[in-house]
Amino acid sequence: MENKFKAVRLNANSFPVEPEEISVLSNAGANWISIEGYEADEILSEAVDCDALLVISSSIPADVVRQLEQCKVIGRLGTGTDRIAVDVATKQGIVVSNVPDFSTLEMAEHVMALLLAWGRQLPFMTEQMRVGNWNARLHPGVRRIAGQTLGLVGLGNSGKALATRATAFGMKVQAWVRNTKKYQMSADHMGIQLMNLDSLLSTSDYVSLHLPLTPDTRGMIGSKQLSLMKHTGVLINVARGAIVDEGALVTHLQEQRIGGALLDTFEEIDVFGEHGTLKHPLLELDNVILTPHCGGTSVESTKEQKVRGASYAACVLRGQWPPYVVNSNVKPIIPLSGYSKDH
Repeated sequence: MENKFKAVRLNANSFPVEPEEISVLSNAGANWISIEGYEADEILSEAVDCDALLVISSSIPADVVRQLEQCKVIGRLGTGTDRIAVDVATKQGIVVSNVPDFSTLEMAEHVMALLLAWGRQLPFMTEQMRVGNWNARLHPGVRRIAGQTLGLVGLGNSGKALATRATAFGMKVQAWVRNTKKYQMSADHMGIQLMNLDSLLSTSDYVSLHLPLTPDTRGMIGSKQLSLMKHTGVLINVARGAIVDEGALVTHLQEQRIGGALLDTFEEIDVFGEHGTLKHPLLELDNVILTPHCGGTSVESTKEQKVRGASYAACVLRGQWPPYVVNSNVKPIIPLSGYSKDH
């Protein structure tokens, strides 16, 4: 096929390109350029005339999107699109695609790992072993998780996958969802009780967030919500950092109003930015377990997000709707036919 399109893949140093990515775009008639592209100027130096822009971790703000006058598709090789100016892309007729389910299993496994590490106090045990304190085994915070209550805020794919695992460990699972009718049947099938958010927060031993970041969910777990939690309650966030009011969370942790927090995402810590020593109050607390936004990461999921994301961008270049479209109300600048099947 004649190469009549230009595809630019960002974050090529942080997340090396898979050969299959190049193949699927080439088969759709695209020449391929890969750069790191973390800063706006670097992105535009190569992408200003692109037909497809593929991104994993870079921000694509409004002032960048406005200059992508030839772009047909922004392919997010991952799930969240809060770092992309989707509204501006929509106005310009740019389709924004993503891969919302590439790391469902990894997310559920990561939450269970955090939950078990907290229940068995594994970070503390490791530290004490290094200094020869064998009495660490008597730590009063070691608790069995069987019989405890896990509250899910959101019951999408990752929430359901986590519920399956938590139930196998003997936990009671309850959930809050915006649309009860939509989830009632699956909740009943899985033995999950649906309830209002205040009740869930006040009765759960662990509260795990499973929501996208939207204007409605930004800061939805603030001081008021945290105050409803048990003083021994633990907040788990592997979704998006800004869903939680980080300042309020730090205060509740510092004053021990809640038991702890298990966090893989952050509002103020940019884990995709420059590496090095960082000053942040969360890093100074001993009632947290922190991981660098790796909840969706595995060898398998990392490859899957890249290849599937590239194939969805290729759909648009071939004149088809991709399986997953973030801005479904967009009027594409090129005509698109029926949806391509995922594979």
